[in-house]
Amino acid sequence: MDSDFMANNTKLHVVMFPWLAFGHIMPFFELSKFISQKGHKISFVSTPRNIDRLPRLPLHLVSLITLVKISLPKVEGLPESAEATMDISNEDMPYLKKAFCGMETGLTRFLEESRPDWIIYDFTPHWLPPIAVRLGISRATFRAVSAWFLAFFGPSETMMNGLDERKKVEDFMIPPKWVRFKTKVAYRRYEARWFVGSTQKNDSEFSDAYVNGKIIDGSEVILLRHCREFEPDWLKLLEELHHKPVIPVGLMLPQLEENDNESWVSIKTWLDNQNMEAVVYVALGSELTLSQDQLNELALGLELSGVPFFWALRKPSQAGKSSSVDLPEGFEERIKGQGMVWKSWAPQLNILSHASVGSFLTHCGWSSIIEGLTFGHPLIALPFVIDQCLNARVIADKQVGIEIPKNDEDGSYTRSSVSNSIKLVMVESEGKKIRGNAKEIREIFGD
Repeated sequence: MDSDFMANNTKLHVVMFPWLAFGHIMPFFELSKFISQKGHKISFVSTPRNIDRLPRLPLHLVSLITLVKISLPKVEGLPESAEATMDISNEDMPYLKKAFCGMETGLTRFLEESRPDWIIYDFTPHWLPPIAVRLGISRATFRAVSAWFLAFFGPSETMMNGLDERKKVEDFMIPPKWVRFKTKVAYRRYEARWFVGSTQKNDSEFSDAYVNGKIIDGSEVILLRHCREFEPDWLKLLEELHHKPVIPVGLMLPQLEENDNESWVSIKTWLDNQNMEAVVYVALGSELTLSQDQLNELALGLELSGVPFFWALRKPSQAGKSSSVDLPEGFEERIKGQGMVWKSWAPQLNILSHASVGSFLTHCGWSSIIEGLTFGHPLIALPFVIDQCLNARVIADKQVGIEIPKNDEDGSYTRSSVSNSIKLVMVESEGKKIRGNAKEIREIFGD
């Protein structure tokens, strides 16, 4: 964290309150560990089930980080025991947001009793900054997303007051007018429909854009999981848009530790038998649900490439619902000797650090990009939603990866496009520059 933020000798009490998604909870958890190492006290607040799913705290930080459980109110339509996005389908998301807002009473009571110095929160609790102001608590919003994604929304007053002139899909297919430097950051046609919807009210009674703007407007500081060495123009732009400090807290890669887990032992045995940098690692996050066509084309594209692959195919739990999506008939038998499909939790950092891995086929979540480039792996981008799409544009523009081509109207892709993209990055001479660039950028991401 390259700022005077919390850098004085005063020992502070800081409350952390992440959104109910593990792609947000884990960066907040890592930031908690970072801040506590300075001697500050942390109260990490989430729901009981999410707290129970956290990794163990390092022994030397146990006395500084308190895990605080606040129950999630029951909301009609939200599945029983669902407390995170990984537990639900996309259709249930408004109910989870509504339940999250219902944590206001419990959190307010905790803040009144504990009287912390700071509270650091995510993009969702627009009701929280006024409460913190009333209680005299300093306020920061922490975003575990890329700077360009946050900048794409524009100034906070524009988001709050519905003043965004962009109304049509085509408006989001070009860089925003407030970006005055050269960039390819924009949505494809099939992706832009999401952004149009983000400006409209949903079942939680507010639009995503309004909530985002309200949070930023009510914060004193914006913290980003970012560093000044990578795309610094976007950090400067954010400060200009919001008229407040934007502090990159670093990339905060979780510590790679010795792993004797039974799953990792089996995975490592398979990887140990592969050639150096020969394997493409495939992982699309813990919450993405592919359609049958998407799964088929990805699977058959991997097979068609002939390149060794390790595929972490962990289907989201969605509150116990079983998935009707299956691998193509005979696929697993045919790829024996070429690849491995792993259908339970896989230790991503251990896999990415293995010498046999040569590239990373990813959905382009910001955490996955950081982890892949930390180990110098070129990225094969298969983005699907929200920030992933803009992240993929930057990765391709920086020439540390390529995007798998998709149909511009519906976002579909073919086994051939998957296969050709893998071969380009892994074996063809055209991919040599991409492979080299990814190794060079490791100096930034792996620092």
